[in-house]
Amino acid sequence: MSATRDEMLTIPQVVKEIGVPRATFYRWRQLKKGPKAIKLPNGAVRIRRSDLETWIKTLEEAA
Repeated sequence: MSATRDEMLTIPQVVKEIGVPRATFYRWRQLKKGPKAIKLPNGAVRIRRSDLETWIKTLEEAA
């Protein structure tokens, strides 16, 4: 594991970064098509930056 901490992103940070509406992101989560997420005991959802980047790479199409 890296010596630096893997940044934990909030839903608003993620949707802003990938440029989709929050409703779309939640639909993807419901359909299990979104990035891996962590649900905290208080119900808040966080996405590790590394998981977001890995998920984006899986969406890349072969040229």
